Amino acid sequence: MSAKKLELEIVALSHSVTQSHSYAVVLGEVNGVRKLPIVIGGFEAQAIAVALENMQPTRPLTHDLIKNMMDAFSLQLTEIIIYKIQEGIFYSKLICHSPTETIEVDSRTSDALAIAVRFDAPIYTYENILDSAGMQMDDNPKPQTKEDKKNKPKVASNKNDLSNLSITELQKMLDDVLEQEDYIKAAQIRDEINSRK
Repeated sequence: MSAKKLELEIVALSHSVTQSHSYAVVLGEVNGVRKLPIVIGGFEAQAIAVALENMQPTRPLTHDLIKNMMDAFSLQLTEIIIYKIQEGIFYSKLICHSPTETIEVDSRTSDALAIAVRFDAPIYTYENILDSAGMQMDDNPKPQTKEDKKNKPKVASNKNDLSNLSITELQKMLDDVLEQEDYIKAAQIRDEINSRK
């Protein structure tokens, strides 16, 4: 495809307003103002949150296993490309390099994103996809830049649930959700604890 690739970065991860039991990952255009919201499943949202928050699960998650296998076989993920949208479904591919060849692997976008954050690989799409599915959000009127990557993506939380709890209660809840491996909730609780320090 000869169309110009545009770089995206994960700027938010939240519950989907449109579909229950789903999440939305919001990708922001690097050096631009458009956002690309993508509905993903809970498992994939958890996998993305774990990597974004640098959490260490007690056992490797599926996407950690994929990364470990790729590392073991000297495959490097160099980028992911969201190359098509059809009937509201985004199509992606992983661009991998071995010592001898470049390999393109078809992937669900949610899985591609979960693997990309583990490799710190860039995320790309094409202008026509941002034109058809992207939106300009008013909450961040200035263009995203590479320096904005220092600010970690936000994992949305329900502030009302957590703001009424004490630090001790929050710490106990954090321990409980980590034991249950609910890393999205753990990130929300940790953010609430950190906001009070």
